[in-house]
Amino acid sequence: MGYFRGKLLRFLTLINIYTRKRWIKWPLVVFCTGILFLTFLYICIYLGVFGPVPSKKELSSINNEQATQVLDRNGLLIGKYYVYDRQPASYEDFPKHLINALVATEDSRFFEHDGIDNVSLFRVFIKTIILQDESSGGGSTITLQLAKNLFGRKDYPVLGIVVNKFTESIIAKRLEDLYTKEEILTLYLNTVPFPDNTYGIESASRKFFSKTVSDLSICESALLVGSLKANSYYNPRTQSEQSLKRRTVVLNQMAKYGYLSQDSVTTLKDKKVVLNYSSFSHVDGIAPYFREQVKRELVKILDTLKSDSGEKYDLYKDGLIVHTTLDYGMQRYAEEAMKEHLSELQINFEKSYGNYAPWLRNENLLQSLYPQMPQYKIYEKAGWDHKRILDSLKSKKQKTVLFRWEGDTIQDVTAIDSLRHYLKLLNTGMLSIDPKTGEVRAYIGGIDYHYFKYDHVSQSERQVGSTFKPIVYTAAIENGMDPCTYYPVRAVSYTEYDGWTPQNAGVPEEDSLSKYSLEHALSRSVNTIAVKVLNDVGISTTIEQAKAMGIKKEIPRQPSIALGTAQIKMTEMAGAFASYANESKPVTPFYISKIEDRYGNVLVEFSSQVAKEKAYRNYTRQVLLKMMKETVNSGTASRLRYTYKLRNDIAGKTGTTQDNKDGWFVGITPKLVTMTWVGNDNHGIGFKNTSIGQGANSALPIFAKFYQKLNADSIYNDITSAKFEYTWKQVQEDMDCEPIIRETFFERLFRKRKESKDFDTLR
Repeated sequence: MGYFRGKLLRFLTLINIYTRKRWIKWPLVVFCTGILFLTFLYICIYLGVFGPVPSKKELSSINNEQATQVLDRNGLLIGKYYVYDRQPASYEDFPKHLINALVATEDSRFFEHDGIDNVSLFRVFIKTIILQDESSGGGSTITLQLAKNLFGRKDYPVLGIVVNKFTESIIAKRLEDLYTKEEILTLYLNTVPFPDNTYGIESASRKFFSKTVSDLSICESALLVGSLKANSYYNPRTQSEQSLKRRTVVLNQMAKYGYLSQDSVTTLKDKKVVLNYSSFSHVDGIAPYFREQVKRELVKILDTLKSDSGEKYDLYKDGLIVHTTLDYGMQRYAEEAMKEHLSELQINFEKSYGNYAPWLRNENLLQSLYPQMPQYKIYEKAGWDHKRILDSLKSKKQKTVLFRWEGDTIQDVTAIDSLRHYLKLLNTGMLSIDPKTGEVRAYIGGIDYHYFKYDHVSQSERQVGSTFKPIVYTAAIENGMDPCTYYPVRAVSYTEYDGWTPQNAGVPEEDSLSKYSLEHALSRSVNTIAVKVLNDVGISTTIEQAKAMGIKKEIPRQPSIALGTAQIKMTEMAGAFASYANESKPVTPFYISKIEDRYGNVLVEFSSQVAKEKAYRNYTRQVLLKMMKETVNSGTASRLRYTYKLRNDIAGKTGTTQDNKDGWFVGITPKLVTMTWVGNDNHGIGFKNTSIGQGANSALPIFAKFYQKLNADSIYNDITSAKFEYTWKQVQEDMDCEPIIRETFFERLFRKRKESKDFDTLR
């Protein structure tokens, strides 16, 4: 004991001697004062003088904002809704090499310290406080970084970085007391920011490599870990060279700390990493129109739900899991089919007009659109007159991104040039549903959501053309008309409707004086006969039949509805046509099957949207199916057989509206009903001629290419090989008649006398 007392007295004597020397005394005073000040500052921060520091109780229930995930029917991720793109993963999901890369690069003593690496922290204090080098970096352990990721940093007038560092150190110590090292790594990897506004390793893995974190390779893990140093500068999508150099640094760090051999580093650093980028932004990625429609539905649904705390769920922060009816593979094939066809059709569309296109020559059309342009409205609000606005729109050029099928381009164009460009583009809509349930399997609302936000599936109402004719024929058969009823092809003027005279397109001249059976008339889409059938069955009866089949839109009481002049949403039409493959019961297309909270608890479920009552007899359904099969086998949709070589069981109907403004096709198979539309967003622009604008040419090929892709994928054999039920013997007998009856001598003799009489009054 005396030995230690002597040592202490000697030490104090030396201090007393040296502190008499100024060159030692004042630096020591400054140092001690600094230590006391920092200690006092630390105590103030600990006590909450600079703001509350999260307690252990608060830290024990960390609840980060998480993106809502949108999954397809098989659980595949198709999109997210978020403020911060964050998607959690468990420690078991992390490959060992990912953990090794992170620890070697960010915190080599992670498994040894208690949240604070004192050596590194002392270095930071010296460089940052004494040398005023705020860019020195270093010192932050993974736990300290986690504290910063979880709670961010605040701005303070003075000593901001010191206050934040002390705050983070307190939080870090508490985190280390509460969580295991594995749990801290899990929290860190689920919250750390990666490039492109992506939070968490699972989201980053899916975004940059289209795979889950558990499937990452060593090189992929090193690339992502490397980006943490500066996620913009080392973004592998935009800064590939820098990111690869940083990856090499990570691999060398792994070798330095014994996680890799040097030989492995030599091999891996030359290995290429191929990005498979999948954007889950609101405008990019697969099925953007569908995701937007799902979001609209979710907003309504979440308004009716509350969490256990009594609060409403936040679509962008609460990490909900939305299970949808969409099939990822079908959607991908549908989008590919649409792009393949529309890119080619657009070229033919423009060629058909040549230099006399309405977007080039129709000044009246352009002038009617000027006031709708955003730039026009801005100038108008500023008080400019019309002439001055037009002069600016026509002369002021600026760099503009223009959509093109061959790839977007940036050009110097005027606002009017941009208007002309977008005015010429054809647009589209496509919907595929399960006819038994109404579940939506594929959904395309337009050609590109980034440029065209308007949804042609759930928002648009267009004239449906000849796709309405099966509803007219359904009403006729349901109300007792014989399937072998014949009607003359010739045109008739309807005096009660201002002499309206519907005409046919594509009917052979030699048949103009013949009679067609109902089946032949529908399969050839004969306008004159459709109107005559409507006349006989009655407009009111036909409208009631449409309502029974799920058409909610108010249909005008005009004879022209037989030709599809009514404007109806695609969702309603698809649901009506589903009845032909669903025991005569229509369905309502729906998108969401189940919603779960972030923990997998089911909040709400949705089932099939099938009508309780049949819309018509099974006999009627079998007759119409046979008629629409004939449309595919030998009628207006026969190119499905001879051009696209489809051998599936298919019934269908083409549709073309007046002046070739809209092209339609509905394809019915036993387990899938698909409807497609093609046209111009501007009703003033149609196709140049029927050969290019008819539904068989404009809309049908999307369905055909879609089905070709399904046929080539064995996953969908259950759908593509499905067969319609056997046609009843009674139906076959009732429809066993000649398709055409030629006009006899006596009929020709007395035809003029008959034509002189007014046609029966339309009911």
